[in-house]
Amino acid sequence: MTGWLLMVGLMLAAAAQAANPLMNKLGLAPFQDELLPADRAFQLQYQVAGPDRLKLQWQIAEGYYLYRRQFQLRSLTPGVEPGPLQLPPGKPKKDPEFGTTEVYYHQVEARVPLRKRPPQATPLTLEVRYQGCAERGVCYPPIVKTIQLRLPASSSPTGDAETAPVAEQDRIARAIGTQGFWLTLVSFLGFGILLAFTPCCFPMLPILSGIIVGHGHRITTIRAFSLSLAYVIASALTYAAFGLLAGLFGANLQAAFQHPWVIAIFSGLFVLLALSMFGLYELQMPAAWQTRLSRLQGRHSGGLVHAAVMGTLSALIVGPCVAAPLAGALIYVGQTGDALLGGAALFSLGLGMGLPLIAVGTSAGKLLPKAGLWMNTVKAVFGVLMLGVAIWMLERILPPSVTLLLWALWFIVPAIYLGAATPLPESASHARRLGKALGVVMLTYGILLLIGLAAGSRDVFQPLKILTVRAASPGTAPVFRPVASVADLQRALARNPDRWVMLDFYADWCVSCKELERETFADPSVARSLTGLLTLRADVTANDRDQRQLLRRFGLIGPPAVLFFNPQGEECRAARLVGYVPPRQFLDHLQRLERLC
Repeated sequence: MTGWLLMVGLMLAAAAQAANPLMNKLGLAPFQDELLPADRAFQLQYQVAGPDRLKLQWQIAEGYYLYRRQFQLRSLTPGVEPGPLQLPPGKPKKDPEFGTTEVYYHQVEARVPLRKRPPQATPLTLEVRYQGCAERGVCYPPIVKTIQLRLPASSSPTGDAETAPVAEQDRIARAIGTQGFWLTLVSFLGFGILLAFTPCCFPMLPILSGIIVGHGHRITTIRAFSLSLAYVIASALTYAAFGLLAGLFGANLQAAFQHPWVIAIFSGLFVLLALSMFGLYELQMPAAWQTRLSRLQGRHSGGLVHAAVMGTLSALIVGPCVAAPLAGALIYVGQTGDALLGGAALFSLGLGMGLPLIAVGTSAGKLLPKAGLWMNTVKAVFGVLMLGVAIWMLERILPPSVTLLLWALWFIVPAIYLGAATPLPESASHARRLGKALGVVMLTYGILLLIGLAAGSRDVFQPLKILTVRAASPGTAPVFRPVASVADLQRALARNPDRWVMLDFYADWCVSCKELERETFADPSVARSLTGLLTLRADVTANDRDQRQLLRRFGLIGPPAVLFFNPQGEECRAARLVGYVPPRQFLDHLQRLERLC
């Protein structure tokens, strides 16, 4: 009897032990293991990665995680000043302690640049602080570790070590956190003014001007200023609100508005606006809507509402691709969650981009002809510009050959109306002669576009360049291997362990991406410099789940971005490029690649 009881007891104990992990996951386990000690749950390893760089690594036990925002580092050695921890993006988690935050599972590695250090070999004492929890709902108090390292002698002749190279968008992200609130706003206002003169922002000029011209010759300077201000403020608020959401939640909302049906609808809207400029019809809201707006908002508010709506849509669809200032602000917002400062910085960026628009819009109201046939001519000019904006948008979803044909027609048809193909009478006015000269230029360029199209060109700005490139150096453009997911990238890196790798993030709706492809990657010198690298391309046009995951893997908001990986398969964060880079600057960057990493 005793033997039977002993056997049953052993069987029950074994069954309980086997069921324990499953019941732990379900939160029902009555036989929970004791929590691991902090040193076993979060094992810290550290080493000196160079004279001015350190590497910290945490091995995290199964069922435990570390908070991204709880890492802190402090030097206890006089004369040594570490820079901020360079951490990879974490995984979002709804935590009962801190709300929605980023955490790390299994393993995390941080790199630490040293801003300042003595030139001689130096012992270093650091205080490292971090905090984590167990999945079962128990959190550890903040863990503070004191670690000892020895820095090798620095090659720098000065008393300060050279700061580790940092990518431009990361420098901007740090600057937001270190500068004062108002200095940050002024800096981003300046960034916005510079961005206003990039090709991505040019389509906003005819949009705003068309709104003002649409009001006719009765518009005053004050009215033109108010319309321009409403357009710009709405655009800036859109950058602040939607940019904040993108930074906090990792969503590329600009990409969400690049679906073909969205672009087609918006392009159709510009075609309708253009046809109304030509006098085919007059666009206006139904009379009942106009009456309600007049009662609720006053006599002229309807125009302001229309301008504000167009400003919002322009920011989402024809605004610039992600450039370094915008990416830096979103990186900072995503890392710190400082919604006030991040949102204010993005608003200042949008306001800076809109200041030249306000100047153009106000002057348009001041310089418009007061009456007569000139008004119809001005409207027709802006109608043609509106059609150009529609074609520019359709480039993102139509084949290049089709858009090149549309551009050719865009030049040729107005040229015919300007009299490019008809003789001028001897008594023609100077204005008519000038119009014919402009028409001849447009007709000639349209014909060159058709010749380039027949030769296989896809470049609107240099339609005949393909002929000279084929004759001089055929096949110089780099060949990009497609990468569709994080797993694809990891396999490509694993198969090429001895090569540097370049990963280009691209999208059909990204204007700067096409500039990179047309101007920079097609440059013969750049193409030759890239022959030693494995060139990969992540096409995120569709913005599907795998593509969004690939963007989140590297903390990117959207394209264009060019990333570099060393032969060990590790990304060199300091070599990362965001936005358009001219060929000469890109070549200089490639020559400094190994020094940056």
